[in-house]
Amino acid sequence: MNEQKLILVTGGAGFIGSHLCARLVKEGYTVISLDNYFTGSRENHVSGVDYREGHTKDIEKHVPETPDLIYHLGEYSRVEKSLEEPALVWDLNKDGTFGVLEFWRKKGGKLVYAGSSTKFGDGGLGRDQSPYAWTKATNTELVRNYSVWYGLPHAITYFYNVYGPGERAGAYGTVIEIFRQKQNTGEPLMVTAPGTQKRNFTHVDDIVDGLILVGADGAGDDFGIGDEKAYSILEVAQLFGGEIVMKPASPGNRMSSDINTEKTRALGWSPKRKLADYIVEVRKK
Repeated sequence: MNEQKLILVTGGAGFIGSHLCARLVKEGYTVISLDNYFTGSRENHVSGVDYREGHTKDIEKHVPETPDLIYHLGEYSRVEKSLEEPALVWDLNKDGTFGVLEFWRKKGGKLVYAGSSTKFGDGGLGRDQSPYAWTKATNTELVRNYSVWYGLPHAITYFYNVYGPGERAGAYGTVIEIFRQKQNTGEPLMVTAPGTQKRNFTHVDDIVDGLILVGADGAGDDFGIGDEKAYSILEVAQLFGGEIVMKPASPGNRMSSDINTEKTRALGWSPKRKLADYIVEVRKK
């Protein structure tokens, strides 16, 4: 990439998107963010980014410019919650992403799509375990097909349980921030049974490192960006300390996630931050 490029980040006011925007601006690129603020926040705004508010299915209305590179991060991204609101998941992940792909077809440039590692969970069965997982898995196929049909460059990345400064708790939150807030206020940590389900936790700065490299030099599918070390959810709760309460098992909760970072490592990427170190930094002593 060079400093003359215009980069569009969908979901640029979200957790990962805001960190990516900050890195891109720091490196001197012109950056546009398109976000509907469903889970994004204006508190995440980065000086120097041109923020547009709107749905990705209306992307052509909000972004008349022609980006050199599109990072498509702006989708619904909760597994178990998606079972409660499939229509919303379809609106954001199918209708919204179709809008982005049509924009890409008409404008050209390169698309980097943020796929979901749920696609590989439980030996490949994870892709069908929730509306979120299925829409994300099938979107990776649609991105690949658009690339072939219309001769467009693309790369597909897969994130693994991202954590770090700026993540959120609540219904659409992530487990590390949920545990951090509960531990800091002395509340018990709720662990979904059986607790032995394993996840690969990856610091947001490592995710952004990977996205930058893939945006510059990645081509095709299977760019896993994740720390190969896996923790069970119960182990994570124990790292925080305090009271742990088990809650009933829930549908859509895969037991494992297969990870392959070979293609991303070939670009020079490797994870540099460790979950255990982060928990030591943020937990209440």
